[in-house]
Amino acid sequence: MSFGRLITAMVTPFNEQLEIDWEVAGRLIDYLIEEQQSDSLVVSGTTGESPTLTDDEKVALFRFAVEKAAGRCKIIAGTGSNDTAHSVHLTKLAEQAGADGILLVTPYYNKPSQEGLYQHFKHIADATSLPIILYNVPGRTGVNMTAATTLRLAQLPNVAAVKECASVEQMTEILMNAPAGFKLYCGDDAIMLPSLSVGAYGIISVASHIIGADMKQLIKAYAEGETVEAANINNRCYPVFKGLFHCPHPVPNPVAVKYALTLRGLPVGGVRLPLVPATEDEAAFIRNLLD
Repeated sequence: MSFGRLITAMVTPFNEQLEIDWEVAGRLIDYLIEEQQSDSLVVSGTTGESPTLTDDEKVALFRFAVEKAAGRCKIIAGTGSNDTAHSVHLTKLAEQAGADGILLVTPYYNKPSQEGLYQHFKHIADATSLPIILYNVPGRTGVNMTAATTLRLAQLPNVAAVKECASVEQMTEILMNAPAGFKLYCGDDAIMLPSLSVGAYGIISVASHIIGADMKQLIKAYAEGETVEAANINNRCYPVFKGLFHCPHPVPNPVAVKYALTLRGLPVGGVRLPLVPATEDEAAFIRNLLD
């Protein structure tokens, strides 16, 4: 199964009571598919505030997104956690809900060994028929899954890809030795173009909520050998890539992108604690950025 080159890690819209706003969620899915040209959507990933969503909310989101997308794009369910048994349980529910694939983050906080990482992912892979995208983000989890472990997991029949956030160097090590058909997605908007240059297939993005159509054009230009055009688009997009995470100082995702979407006419609401909404200074920076 192909998830395409541009995958958006979708925010979860909330109403004033910080409950899921289903009407806005439907509008957001349409907007990401039709206006921002997303090939697939990750539902209940970190950008979707997965740490504060209940299992019932996650499964309801999976079902809703599958129904709303109606085959126009693939739905990838975020079912990773630092508890293998819990991830297996949630993955089975996602499969029953009709998800097209699974995104599994490396276990956070308990810092497993490389063998522990391998067994964690293998155990989940054995429990589902869905294609799996591994997600290595050491800056959030406190553990780096090495290229060797990723390549070992890539031998499993339904491990289809990795979302890699460690470094371009680690991406290169993976891509030098990856089996045929195994895909690498960049997980950091700011290094999308360098990652494409070493063989990344695409990106799982936050900025694509706002500039997805431009990012799609960048990927297309690079794939067709128009490297100068790709660089020009990248340079135009780069302030947004950086600004959604540093506005003007580091701000936790998805605070900035949720405010940016509201400015674009999609009132996706606030964030659940322990995150807090954008400050006045941060909001002013984001308004300037979009202008």
